[in-house]
Amino acid sequence: MSSAVVQRELADLKRYRLVIIDESHNLRNKESKRYNAIRDYIQRNDSKVILLTATPYNKSYKDISTQLRFFISDDEDLPVRPERMLAEQPEAQFVNDVQVSPRSILAFEKSKYAEDWQDLLRYYMVRRTRSFIKANYAKLNETNNRKYLEFFDETKSYFPERIAKSVKFNVNSKNKKDQYAMLYSQDIVNTINDLEIPRYGLAGKLVDKKTLENMDIIGEESQIIKNLSRAGKEIIGFCRTNLFKRLESSGYAFILSLKRHILRNNIFLYAYENGLPLPIGSQSFEFIDDDSNVSDNDQESFIDIEEDNETEPTLSEGLYKRANEAYELYQNKYKTRFKWIDSKFFKPTLKEHLIKDNKALEEIIKKVGEWQSENDEKLKELINLISDKHKNDKVLIFTQYADTAKYLYEQLQAHNIQDVACATGGSENPTLLASRFSPVSNEYQFGNDKETRILIATDVLSEGQNLQDSHIIINFDLPWAIIKLIQRAGRVDRIGQKS
Repeated sequence: MSSAVVQRELADLKRYRLVIIDESHNLRNKESKRYNAIRDYIQRNDSKVILLTATPYNKSYKDISTQLRFFISDDEDLPVRPERMLAEQPEAQFVNDVQVSPRSILAFEKSKYAEDWQDLLRYYMVRRTRSFIKANYAKLNETNNRKYLEFFDETKSYFPERIAKSVKFNVNSKNKKDQYAMLYSQDIVNTINDLEIPRYGLAGKLVDKKTLENMDIIGEESQIIKNLSRAGKEIIGFCRTNLFKRLESSGYAFILSLKRHILRNNIFLYAYENGLPLPIGSQSFEFIDDDSNVSDNDQESFIDIEEDNETEPTLSEGLYKRANEAYELYQNKYKTRFKWIDSKFFKPTLKEHLIKDNKALEEIIKKVGEWQSENDEKLKELINLISDKHKNDKVLIFTQYADTAKYLYEQLQAHNIQDVACATGGSENPTLLASRFSPVSNEYQFGNDKETRILIATDVLSEGQNLQDSHIIINFDLPWAIIKLIQRAGRVDRIGQKS
């Protein structure tokens, strides 16, 4: 935030002695200009402060102390001490070691115990759950037996009731056209479990230590080799699991992921066979674009593979050319995204395992063939929900993966379902799409654009969006963490929901 914006905010604040800071978890960085400007204003004007947030802290208890420091000075004598921490050492020793009062906010910052922070927050935090508000502040509509809040303008806001329902689709192993039946078979499970996934287990493919010591290792290659041992097995396991997650999302996304995996294996094969450096990623989950659950971090700009029908199990002329083109793209346009290491440091088993995995994955693709949307039973159930059961309702559809979101968007359009939009991390303006879907809650004024009835989204819209013009959410797949389901439901389960 610029200093000019900070000054304008402070000019507005000067009219009040009571400072209310909404979404206070966005002010956790006590080094930021905005934080320091607001803290300085509060202290100079002796303002009363209310911090409003649904998430008072993220990963560190310092998030809490940073917010309390808006109105608590370092030397203020608090009504409580971090007793759980102080029980581990004599008080005098603690004071001598850290040179702070045991009744100060600085002392609490030394504590890692939840009990200490709970004791502190009892003096400063007012927590109001939904059940508490319904019991003490809500009114009852005896006609529909629902509770609501009544605002100053006499408008009523009902408390939404979450009703979870499961929609099942048929999987028929006797039907040769049932693609999910083929993909859910034990053979496919065994194939995925047996993958070597050598690109993410390169430490195990290095030549022996003695041979390495006799090689001419220059520059940063030595450090790259050391880093290869980090998290290799964990990433391999994660990669296998995520292939299953892609399958659970949609057969289309799963097949697409297999093709990407094969392509990137072939890039390694091309480099290895030609004695070229191998492109090593950052060894972090976020960068594994073909296997990551980070749905909106697609790296499709690397190479377009969606129209790839090639399924030969070796580097045929077509695949060789394709791998060559992709490698050149990696080495030129995207060179800085990788670490580069000479392929001579790796045993022939690297090549063997790359070929082995490619053959296994290509067999899956051969078995299923190109994905046929007309035989997609899961898709049919979704279309039935939208076109029949909820044909007059706004519907919000969540999926983990951008690939699945785009697939659903294209298929709903192909089935003549009107007023559909798709929001992913690659969308130019996801918030605009949210406003078009939920114009009332976002006070959105339409121009030449139209209101959206069906919004397909990845978790790019699962936080911080007002989408309560709708009351129906469809989870087309299940996210890794249960908190994501809660966040998704929270987009429509909000004050102001009319249904």
